Amino acid sequence: MDGAAVKVIQRVLKHDRKTNNYKIALVRALNDLALNYAGVRGQGAGIAVSLKLIAELWIGYYWPFMNQEIPVYQGGFREGTADVVFRRELTQLKALWQASDLGSARPSDGIVLVSEAVNGQLSPELQASYARCVKLMIKAIQQPIRYAGDGPSNHGVFSKPRKLAELPPTVVTLPQTDLSDLVTVISDEMWESFKFYSLYVEALCLHEWAMFVEANDRTGSGMDRGQVYLALTDRPDSRRPLNWERNQFELMMMEGKDLRCFWTEVPLNPGNYDVDHIVPITTYPINELWNLVPSESEFNRHLKRDRMPDLSWQPVMRQRLPYIYELYSANPHLHQTLIRGVRHRFPQAIESAQDLSEVAIELIFAVAESRNPPTFSTTL
Repeated sequence: MDGAAVKVIQRVLKHDRKTNNYKIALVRALNDLALNYAGVRGQGAGIAVSLKLIAELWIGYYWPFMNQEIPVYQGGFREGTADVVFRRELTQLKALWQASDLGSARPSDGIVLVSEAVNGQLSPELQASYARCVKLMIKAIQQPIRYAGDGPSNHGVFSKPRKLAELPPTVVTLPQTDLSDLVTVISDEMWESFKFYSLYVEALCLHEWAMFVEANDRTGSGMDRGQVYLALTDRPDSRRPLNWERNQFELMMMEGKDLRCFWTEVPLNPGNYDVDHIVPITTYPINELWNLVPSESEFNRHLKRDRMPDLSWQPVMRQRLPYIYELYSANPHLHQTLIRGVRHRFPQAIESAQDLSEVAIELIFAVAESRNPPTFSTTL
């Protein structure tokens, strides 16, 4: 592991000059993306990270601080100078979302909204507002990319954003990146450092963000560092109901498909099962279908709970996941949802259920290694 890359990350977070918290948000986003795409590895020329992907994460980060009545400023008092340039648009998006069926006052609603946008589930009005926010954020993200490091020249830490089409083919690309997208290239060493030190980088980002907002709150929002920390760490509890997935599972049972608990292999019947996240929401929020499996309710709620499978599950998962993915692929509706999630998450060309099983297992256990969650074994 490259210690120099870790020191650069630490220096940007703790010692760089900051008129707003863009640099902190940038490092946190890169850290999250390295975890989101933990199966991605460089080939010597770096990883091309789309500014659009960073912007999607920024929507979730800044969401709790967008308040029409009492805004929580992220640097200065005036939008467009020290404070975030996208405050007006993100506040409008938040108001539209809160008026929708899924909207709530939870700080993590921004994460839920982005998930719905990626899955194509937003209304036209929400989708248009979301697109405006992403466009503004892409412009804002170029500021910390340029000035990170406080060195004598610009782009001393992160490369100048360029269109993906301008980069050599040896640069590894994250999924859902178009040739026209602006990207910044992260060195292989820094990318692996983000994955290896994920928990520690996240903790430092959260600490620095909370301290920064408290120090710059001179408008009476009433948010101290503890409240900022709670807002930044709120996780969605899968509030998007999985009723649609359940209905598809019910139809498969009615059609006589052999649907069993993924963990215990107990045959399932309508009404006695859950739709379970292999990577739990509490570890990392991934609602994509490849991460969802049918599970016996009793086992899921009282034994597995919010734990991840340990290494003893790897050979078992290699046997069972292909069967589950083949079932999904045989259902026209589930197939489209599965493909959408796979294209969003994995850069590899995936030709079969076995291929998908291998890359999914690699990602699942890479997340487990980075986040060190509670686990359960096959002997539970």
